[in-house]
Amino acid sequence: MKKIFALLVVAVLFVACGDESSSSAPAPDPSGESSSSVEKTNESSSSAKPTSSEDEQSSSSVKKEDSSSSAVKESSSSATPKSSNSEEVKQSSSSVVASSSSVVEQSSSSFVIPVHLNPNMSYSDLEDPRDSRTYKYFAVTGKDTNGKKVTIKVMAENLNVGVMIDGEKNQEDDSKIERFCYDNDSINCLIYGGLYQWAEVMQLPSRCNTESCAGLIKPNHQGICPAGWRLLTYNDFYIVVHAEGNKNGVEDVRATAFGGYNYSGYSLIGAGMRNDEGEPLFLNKDKSAYWYFPTEHEKYVNRAGVAFTNTTAKDFDNGFGPKLAGYPVRCVMVE
Repeated sequence: MKKIFALLVVAVLFVACGDESSSSAPAPDPSGESSSSVEKTNESSSSAKPTSSEDEQSSSSVKKEDSSSSAVKESSSSATPKSSNSEEVKQSSSSVVASSSSVVEQSSSSFVIPVHLNPNMSYSDLEDPRDSRTYKYFAVTGKDTNGKKVTIKVMAENLNVGVMIDGEKNQEDDSKIERFCYDNDSINCLIYGGLYQWAEVMQLPSRCNTESCAGLIKPNHQGICPAGWRLLTYNDFYIVVHAEGNKNGVEDVRATAFGGYNYSGYSLIGAGMRNDEGEPLFLNKDKSAYWYFPTEHEKYVNRAGVAFTNTTAKDFDNGFGPKLAGYPVRCVMVE
């Protein structure tokens, strides 16, 4: 009897142990792995390579990050027009279209273009219909070379129009406007304006850089300026320098960042130049300002009227320089 009882106890214990073991063991998996190990494998792989649902979450997080910087993009959206053409959008993302005081965006970064204008001046806006770029201009009254009191409306910023080309080349494509940017950097065109050879400034055939085109020069020569505007002449700049209220000559014309007082509001800046030959290719940025006049030398047909000044000059020099150099441009409204 005792032996039978002992056997029953052993049997009960054996069955109980078997039930406990079966409840804690994982269910078989057709792949030969337990379901818990499959979940761990998925967790490991999900951190290395998101699933499609995680891709959606990832893209949504990117959109949220983009929205966090929307203030910067919105501030530049007014400067860079939208386009339905994908190529134009692509080009727009790698270039900057803005006025000198706008917040702009290039690639994914943003920056503020230095402002050279006189903050105490009241300027008007000129929108160039060729590229929708906006320039500041103002009315200035002064004495011309004959001592006559004259009022002109003149741009307070350098012109920046055309397709940028490498500074090693000449502006020889007469089918379009070409420009140089200092150091071949488009940002410098935004700050200082484009640099142009004489024939490009005049919008004459590129051969006019090496031969005489005096017969093609017109009164109120428009050249590269927008419609209704003409190229700055020696007389125009003389009026600006001798504007009413100016006491320090050209110093009152230069921007404060260019060693002047900028009382006149003309805001002349040191755009430097593209060299016509030799090295360096670009020189004198923030040191000197040059500009062409719509005139050429009577004898040396590869030279044109040029004026220049620097950060320390008390006046501006006027003479003739090589047509193949690259200088900035200012325009005057045709009255």
